[in-house]
Amino acid sequence: MTRRSSWALSLTALLGLVWAGRGAAAEPYPTMAPAAAYMMADQGAEIALARSAAPPSVSGDAEVLVLGPKGYASASKGTNGFVCVVSRGWFAGLTEPDFWNPKLRGPICFNKEAARSVLPTYLTRTTWVLAGVSRAEIAKRTHAAMAAGKIPAPATGSMTYMLSKGGYLGDGPKGPWRPHIMFYMPPMSTADWGADLPGGRIYSTAAGGDPYTMFYIPVAAWSDGTPDESAGAKHSM
Repeated sequence: MTRRSSWALSLTALLGLVWAGRGAAAEPYPTMAPAAAYMMADQGAEIALARSAAPPSVSGDAEVLVLGPKGYASASKGTNGFVCVVSRGWFAGLTEPDFWNPKLRGPICFNKEAARSVLPTYLTRTTWVLAGVSRAEIAKRTHAAMAAGKIPAPATGSMTYMLSKGGYLGDGPKGPWRPHIMFYMPPMSTADWGADLPGGRIYSTAAGGDPYTMFYIPVAAWSDGTPDESAGAKHSM
């Protein structure tokens, strides 16, 4: 496994957005694509894709945000504190090669703690992106906000579901990678979790210049209940 090789997400990130399979090759997406390339034309399809991040028992009562010209907006109110979105490439780390990848679609459901303490960082970043702010300036603003204490540490228990078969988490996995849950921590040593060790089942993205260290734990099934048939194979991030 290669750490920070994206939210990512990446996500991948990962984003994160979880954002797996990043290589050390030359930057494939050096600049932002036209804003329209990041949009989904069918709002209903975006809502459905966002909800597919978690089991229906969770996502069915979650709030759903969809991406518009100025940022994310609520398209369906929720009752259980979860918030589901389809993340884009800029949910990944600030230095990740998929940051401007217009193909990236990362269905993700934030629990109440993460929706309160983590998601706002990405929503703000989205408004900067759509206002035409450069990645360098986004990094500068993020670091300034961190230094000023304006980006809080993730609330205890902050986690997300990423169990959708329909995601595209970057050009490494070229699809959804594996069903997994993510935990958000303040910048810390990933060795504290025993992450990324041979035979282990915990993967990570070190914070670097980003606000969060993210840990990924694959699970056995997708959100629709079908098993992850690749679970027995070796995987890299």
